[in-house]
Amino acid sequence: MDTYIVIPTYNEADNLPELIRQIMDLPVPVGVIVVDDNSPDGTGDVAEGCSLEFPGQIHTIHREGKQGLGTAYMAGFRRAMDLGAKRIMTMDADFSHHPRYIPAMIAHSQDKDVVIGSRYVQGGGTLHCTAGRRALSWSANLIARGALGLQARDATAGFRLYRREVLDSIPLGAIFSSGYSFLVEMLYLVQQAGWRVGEAPIVFEDRRAGTSKISRREVFRAMYTVARLSYRRLRRFSGIGKDYRSHHGERRERRVR
Repeated sequence: MDTYIVIPTYNEADNLPELIRQIMDLPVPVGVIVVDDNSPDGTGDVAEGCSLEFPGQIHTIHREGKQGLGTAYMAGFRRAMDLGAKRIMTMDADFSHHPRYIPAMIAHSQDKDVVIGSRYVQGGGTLHCTAGRRALSWSANLIARGALGLQARDATAGFRLYRREVLDSIPLGAIFSSGYSFLVEMLYLVQQAGWRVGEAPIVFEDRRAGTSKISRREVFRAMYTVARLSYRRLRRFSGIGKDYRSHHGERRERRVR
């Protein structure tokens, strides 16, 4: 299997079985890595049950407690690479990222190194989200793109595909962010390293069951991450300090064939 999907979970027992069945029914062969943070509702046990239903395709990482979205992604990345993945995807477990978009994102990776399932390109959008949540998402993207020079229109999206070479090139252990702001920092490093980023349209749907994991604390962490990376970017433009690329050569010329 060339493609693995990393799904971080916390209290997603109501959503996970149907999500995995829909992923397994896709016309493309994919594996799933569930990273569960000791969910009180038994999501980890549900994931183990799914692995028995689909042997060899579903893998579960059990962690001792909530350690942050970013560290969950990194744990999943490491497991996927150990399994020989050539493409690694990330998505939420609550059906806000629908499995039906996965084949198109994989196809898009033929000429892009990172593919974002995007709400903000032609054909994309949101469904059943409150006006407040739409405003939060739109403003967060506007600030991240303006402060960091990010080219992707949906810079905060967690529905992504990375080619293995991209993750091999980035020092994941050195990433400071651990929550949702991990997504912004990853995209910043990807763009600074010169990898090709594409966006495939999706309709983002509000979760089917459970409660949102985005807290006020996560919003403040994201604001801090944008400020920290913006300061790093300004230092680079002013000639003070060294950018990530200076340690790895001019990676912007590298392209995956």
